[in-house]
Amino acid sequence: MTLEILKTNEDLRKLIDQYAYLSDEWKISEVMDLFIPDMTYNVYMSGNLVGNTSGRENLEKEFNEHASKVKTYFTLNGQHTVNITGETATGISYSQIKMVREVEGKDVLTDYSVKYDDQYVFQNGKWLIKERIAYFMIVESRTL
Repeated sequence: MTLEILKTNEDLRKLIDQYAYLSDEWKISEVMDLFIPDMTYNVYMSGNLVGNTSGRENLEKEFNEHASKVKTYFTLNGQHTVNITGETATGISYSQIKMVREVEGKDVLTDYSVKYDDQYVFQNGKWLIKERIAYFMIVESRTL
């Protein structure tokens, strides 16, 4: 493994971690800067496609709408494996996401176990997400 590949691995890991940090802090416009302008983002729950978004502007609108309903986010990233080919790469990562929302006057914690299947591109000196597919594998909710 060359130093260049190690550096790229580190840069891609920082990219997915930055996505989590910024999302947890509601810095949605900064999250959008992690994507190319004509990106795609698909969401699957229980094997069914429940979201299909193209373009940063559309994604930002959806993220802002979603965030307006959440009191607290907490994300923990796990494994991240990448395959690098020049200025493109693919990656698989796993995250545990917790969200607290108010439902009928009570705080409800929803725990999501998510697998991301990503495509990355190197543009203007940095790695960006071109395509993200989120597979929500396990979803659990409970009242706090």
